[in-house]
Formats: sequence, C-alpha cells, structure tokens
Amino acid sequence: MSRRGVVRCAIAAVLFGISAPAASRLAGDMSAFTLAGLLYLGAALAVLPWAGAHRPSRPELRRAVPRLAVAVVVGGAVAPVLLALGLRSAPAATVSLLLNLEVVFTAVLAVALFREHLGGRVIAGTSLVVVAGGVLAWSSDAELRTGALFVAGACLCWALDNNVTAKLDELAPVHITLAKGVVAGGVNLLIGLALGGWPSGWRILAALVVGAVGYGASITLWVTGARDLGAARGQLVFATAPFVGAAVAWTVFSEPVTTRQVVSMALAFGGVAFVLRSDHEHRHLHDDRDHDHEHDHTDDHHDHGHDGEVVMGRHQHPHHHDRRTHSHAHVPDVHHRHRHVR
Repeated sequence: MSRRGVVRCAIAAVLFGISAPAASRLAGDMSAFTLAGLLYLGAALAVLPWAGAHRPSRPELRRAVPRLAVAVVVGGAVAPVLLALGLRSAPAATVSLLLNLEVVFTAVLAVALFREHLGGRVIAGTSLVVVAGGVLAWSSDAELRTGALFVAGACLCWALDNNVTAKLDELAPVHITLAKGVVAGGVNLLIGLALGGWPSGWRILAALVVGAVGYGASITLWVTGARDLGAARGQLVFATAPFVGAAVAWTVFSEPVTTRQVVSMALAFGGVAFVLRSDHEHRHLHDDRDHDHEHDHTDDHHDHGHDGEVVMGRHQHPHHHDRRTHSHAHVPDVHHRHRHVR
C-alpha cells in the first residue's frame, strides 16, 4: 500500500475527527442548514488560494460534471445537514464513533456499484466496524436512536461521495473541495438564513474555522490519499477520525466516558488494523487512457516524457498511459480499478 496515501488519509482523519465535537458546540445555536452551509463555505475558503493552479480543460470538466454533481449534492449538501441534525440528538462522542459507519457504507458501495476489489482483510475489518456501530446505536433512548439514524444517513451520503470522488481524476482535489464549498455550502446557508436568520458573528467565524480545518483541508487530503489507496481502503484509514473526535469530546468538552463507547472504539480500531496490509498481486491489464493526477516517475506506470524537460519529485499535469500488462502488488488506486474474476 502507498505509505503516502495512508499518511494523507490519516491526517485527514485527525482534522475531521476534531471538527465533529467542535461542531456539536455550535449545533444547538443555529439551524442545521446554516451550520452545514458555514462549514462547507469555510472549506471553500481554505482551498481558495490553491484553486488557480492546475485548472482543468473544458473537455476534462465536461467529463467530470456528472460525478462532481453527485459529490456536491449528496456529500456537500445533504450529508452535513443530516450530521448537524444528529449532533442535536446525541452526545458528541457517540456521534464521532457512529461516523465509523461511513467505512461500512463506503466498502459496500465500492463493491456493489463500483466493482472495487476488497479482499478478506478489508471485509473482516469492515465487519468489526459494523459490530462497533451496532453497539453504539442500540439504545432504549428514542432521541439517541433518532440521532443515530441521522448520522447513519450522513454516513451513507458520504460513502457515495467517497466512491465518486476517489475516481474523479479529471479534477484536482482542491477543485472538488471548492465546488462542494461554494455550491453546496452557499445553498445550505441561504436555506438556513431564510429559516432562522443570522447567528452571532463569533459563531459564524467559529463555524468557518471548523469548516476550513475539518472539511477543507480534510477533504482535500482524503481525496488525494484515496487516489493512492482506493475508496474503501482510504476510508478505513480515515476511520481513525471517530477515535480522535471521541477523545476530544471526553477531554476538552468533559463528556462522560461510557462502557459502550469504549467497547465500540476497541472493535472499530481492530477493524481499521486489518486494512494496513490488504494489497494483492496478480497479472493485470492497463488500458490506454488520459487523466490528470499527482504522480512521480519512480513507479512502473509513469514513464512519459516532458518535452525534454527534467522533472523531479511529485508533480501534476495531464498525461497519457499506454496499454500494458504486468504484475505487481497493488490496491484499487487510480490505476488499478480492474475487475477480479474468480
């Protein structure tokens, strides 16, 4: 597995994990639409300085629009509203740990809709996370169950978003984040203001800061890392986010620690551990294709030239891959989304 991809998804997890309990402190003082809109507008502001680089061509943009629209509507508009509603009904630590359901839904959709290869270790890890989610969601408290359903709905939306954006290699990650922030964040904020009016100035600033760190930087890092790992594996690494969120809720915001939360955390942590050595090797075919993503020339996939220019290290530009067949250890990254016939 790509160490770079694992590190990027892990950093993204830490940033998002901090944002969940922080957002919970704002959820009771503004509508769900207003909070969701401000969080994603903060994300757009975070990546705006880098949005001018690597601008996509018109053909690339046309190819990307259908998938980008799904990511913006489902992941950028619907999911954060559902999460904000969940934060109103359940403790921040419980919501943080329930976010592990995103791992499960991402893996299921990766197999069912996008034909991504998982393997036994990823399936075992996902199963443990399912059990962990069940431990948290099972409760006689009707309000807690309602909150858990809202969070599960948000996780399902983000799972679809994860699978779509991991394959959206026509656009740079900052452009995906910017589109979500401006379009989805703007629409949600307008709806929220129409329903409930403006919150106080410091709450607006706090929501923008949380969104910039927990969504802007986090989304961009996750998309970049998932291109090296595949959506399911990238999301399993990202599943460390709920642990961070729960720890912040317990320590910074002094929420009580429950046995149920500790058991769930242990199960989910075991599930994440399974993914770290889940690559596989077999002879496979690469069709010729053109795309645009970050890469270097140290692997066996990027042997193109640069018109006589010597380029060192990681860089990004549109490039072409010739058709080839070879064998090496790999995961379902941006170059290995082939079918596996058993």
